[in-house]
Amino acid sequence: MPITPAFAQGLLRQRDGHHARVTYEELFFDLVYVFAVTQLSHQLLHHLTFNGVAQTLVLWFAVWLGWQYTCWVTNWFDPETFQIRGMLFCTMLLGLLMASSIPEAFGERGPVFALAYAAMQVGRTAFIWRQLPAGDPLALNYRRMLGWVCISAVFWIAGALAAPDTRLLLWLLAVLCEYVSPMFGFALPGLGRSHTQDWTIEGGHLAERCQLFVIVALGETLLASGATLADTGIWSWEVLMALAATFIGTLAMWWLYFGTSSKDATAAITHAEDPGRIGAYFHYVHAILIAGVIATAVGNDLVLAHPHAQAAVPQIAILLAGPAIYLLGSAIYKRVVYGSLPASHWIGALLLLALVPLSEFFNLLVLGWLTTALILGIAFWDTYDA
Repeated sequence: MPITPAFAQGLLRQRDGHHARVTYEELFFDLVYVFAVTQLSHQLLHHLTFNGVAQTLVLWFAVWLGWQYTCWVTNWFDPETFQIRGMLFCTMLLGLLMASSIPEAFGERGPVFALAYAAMQVGRTAFIWRQLPAGDPLALNYRRMLGWVCISAVFWIAGALAAPDTRLLLWLLAVLCEYVSPMFGFALPGLGRSHTQDWTIEGGHLAERCQLFVIVALGETLLASGATLADTGIWSWEVLMALAATFIGTLAMWWLYFGTSSKDATAAITHAEDPGRIGAYFHYVHAILIAGVIATAVGNDLVLAHPHAQAAVPQIAILLAGPAIYLLGSAIYKRVVYGSLPASHWIGALLLLALVPLSEFFNLLVLGWLTTALILGIAFWDTYDA
């Protein structure tokens, strides 16, 4: 790798062979994403339709991309330096605008969402590119990345000016630009492509950042349960049983992730021959896994708010889809870490599928306990097999 000039070298993290710690700047930055995850779960809760799910999914991918691309920056560059800290806080402000506009992103605040997001992606990428010399592999990588986020920005802004249905299509294309382009090294005509071997990441730091975002998502689930309980007039026995189901279900998701694989995941990426490739896998997988946490939080809200209610089709779908998506993400995550899919996860998915024809006979409280018991059982199984 070419020698990086002193002015840029001072911005890079020092690689001394030890695990790079997560800085206070990064933890402060994550607070915006606590709010963003809350906004997404509320968006989905109030739009439990096919179109509402599709819109929330596109918004979630945008939220995750904004965090993910920033995570790679703080893996390479030191957030405690003045320049990177300033960039991080500017990105944080744009992320706050983006998150605040989520409820009306497919309404009158679509331009705010699109402009805030595009400014965050293009601005951060351009800033980092300008800090590096032309021949540095990271500079070449960020130059290609800048091309792709600019292409994506065109779709984001065009979508913001279009009708809601067209907006969804254009924003989906924008998301694909940023999700798919890393798979082929941000390749562009005349600029070549990047290779994961050039991404000299600190694996332990990246794994910890992903783990902390899982904590953010699970924490939002607990906050949502607490807020729903606080708004409930009478704390009947059924309401308290619903709280127990949602709390134990959240605990089971935590256990399934942190109690069975998180330390091994850190070791896997740290000792990999190509940490950059494993790091990219981690980010793709966590987009699925955390989507499952968000969907489960919506199901928890429904169980707490209406424990006696007979489950309707949209409610059944979200109550079963949340754990199913989480199991899918967890299974792929463990495939990356251990090289094989855990039997517990695909058997759990089959059991969730078996619940579908029976769900119409249960109220929300019973369904909540059934899904909680299932995830808890899988967590026990994985712990016993570990």
